[in-house]
Amino acid sequence: MAKDKPLRLAVKRAYDPPASADGQRVLVDRVWPRGVTKEALRLAVWLKEAAPSTALRKWFGHDPAKWDGFRTRYFRELDAQPEAVATLLERCARGKVTLVYGAKDTAHNQAVALQDYLMKASKEGTAR
Repeated sequence: MAKDKPLRLAVKRAYDPPASADGQRVLVDRVWPRGVTKEALRLAVWLKEAAPSTALRKWFGHDPAKWDGFRTRYFRELDAQPEAVATLLERCARGKVTLVYGAKDTAHNQAVALQDYLMKASKEGTAR
């Protein structure tokens, strides 16, 4: 991915209706969002490898007080998943990508953290 080309990257809850402006929709949860059908999500791919580990997800529990620690630990996990990161960056090179997540908290979730990670990775030309 070219360093000078900004990523077209968004985040969206799985419970919000898909839109054509979403581009490629990528589910970045390790578990399927409750009560949502595959057809309703209209995903390009479910990339579990880009989701936080079960242990990290359970530790975090979407507690805003743990947000900084979650990001640090999640970024370490992403550093260990270069194929998943490369897959996402390649999709971004082809157009807009929307990272889909199931959490209720729209500010403190893995998709928001992953978006930040990918933006930094694209500027550096590699995964952090």
